[in-house]
Amino acid sequence: MPEIRYITRVQFDFGSLSLLPGELVAAGVTKPFVVTDAGLRAAGLLDRLIATLGALPHAVFDQTPGNPTEAAVMAATALYRQQACDGLIAFGGGSSIDCAKGVAIMATHPGRLVDYATIEGGSSKITARAAPLFAIPTTAGTGSEVARGSILIVADGRKLGFHSWHLVPRLAILDPELTLGLPAGLTAATGMDAIAHCVETYLAPAFNPPAEGIALDGLARGLAHIERAFKDGSDREARRQMMSASMQGAMAFQKGLGCVHSLSHALGGLPGRHLHHGTLNALLLPTVLRFNAPAVGSKMDRLAREIGAPSAAAVPQAFADLNAALCMPAGLDAIGVERSDFDGVISNALRDHCHATNPRLASAEDYRLMLEEAF
Repeated sequence: MPEIRYITRVQFDFGSLSLLPGELVAAGVTKPFVVTDAGLRAAGLLDRLIATLGALPHAVFDQTPGNPTEAAVMAATALYRQQACDGLIAFGGGSSIDCAKGVAIMATHPGRLVDYATIEGGSSKITARAAPLFAIPTTAGTGSEVARGSILIVADGRKLGFHSWHLVPRLAILDPELTLGLPAGLTAATGMDAIAHCVETYLAPAFNPPAEGIALDGLARGLAHIERAFKDGSDREARRQMMSASMQGAMAFQKGLGCVHSLSHALGGLPGRHLHHGTLNALLLPTVLRFNAPAVGSKMDRLAREIGAPSAAAVPQAFADLNAALCMPAGLDAIGVERSDFDGVISNALRDHCHATNPRLASAEDYRLMLEEAF
C-alpha cells in the first residue's frame, strides 16, 4: 500500500546557503561532517561552504566518487567517528548526497552496509538513530536532497538502493547560485535525470495523485528551461527552474520508478566504466517509453499534451530529439557499454528495486530488447 509523504523542510532561494549555520545550531549539531567531492574543492565551491560555517568546528571528506561506493562510505564513516562529529552536511550532486546517506547509516548502525539494502530486506533496519543530515545540492538532477533513498555500489559490485524515511535530510537548502556556470554537458545529463524522474514516476502504477501532479509540473519546468540552462550557464531563471524540476522529480518518485532506473542502476554498476546516471537515464528513456506505451493507457496522451508532441506515439521520439538537442551520446555503445555486458546487466535489473514498480513487468528478454534498441 503506498504511503504519501511531502517530505521535509526546504529553503529555496538565491543566497539560501547563508541560512546553514543557524539551522545547524537550531538542530543541536555542534560539529558537522561535510561530505563532498574533489571537483567542488577544486572549483572553489567548498571554500564558499566553509566560509559560511565560520567558526563552527567541522570536518571534511572530499573523496566521493562519481558513482558512490561502499569503500567511500566506510572511509568517510571512519573519519566521521575519528573527528567525533554529530551531524552531516551533504554538499554536491547526487553522489555526495547519497554517500552522506550511507554514512548516516554506518556511523550509527552495526554490521555491514549491504545489510541495509532495500532488496536485502534492510529498510526496516534503518532507524531513527541515523545521523542527522542537511543536504545542499550543487547540481539539478537527482533530487536526493528531498528523497528517502540512496544508491550505492556495494563491495560485490552491485549498485543497490537503500531506502528509509530516516534517511530524508532534516533540511534541504536549494541555492540556485551554486549551479551557475555548471558545464553544459553536466547540465544536460543532470537535467535529463530530473526529467526522467518526473516521467517515470508519473507513469508508475501506484495510486498517488499528489505525486503525479508534482511530477507533471516538474516536467513542464524542466522541458521549458533545460535548453536555456544548457546554452547559457549563467541564466539565473533557467537554473532556478531546473533546480525546482529536480526537487519535484524526487518529491514525486516516492511513488515508484521503473525500467529506466532498473537498467541504469545495473549499467551504473559495471566495473571500471564510471557511467553517469543521468546520461544513462536519458539514453534509456525513449526505449522504455516505447515498451511501456501499451500498459499506461491515457497517461501517454497526457504526456503528449505536456511536451507538445502531436500524439502519444510521438512521445518517445520527442525525448530522443531532446537528447540530440542537448548533444547527448547517440547510444549506449557511445559511452562504453558492450553487448557482452548485457547478461549481467539484465540479471541485476531484474533484481533492482525499481523493476517491480514499472507499469509493465519486464522479462529478461524484454530487457535484452530494450538494451539492443538503446545500443
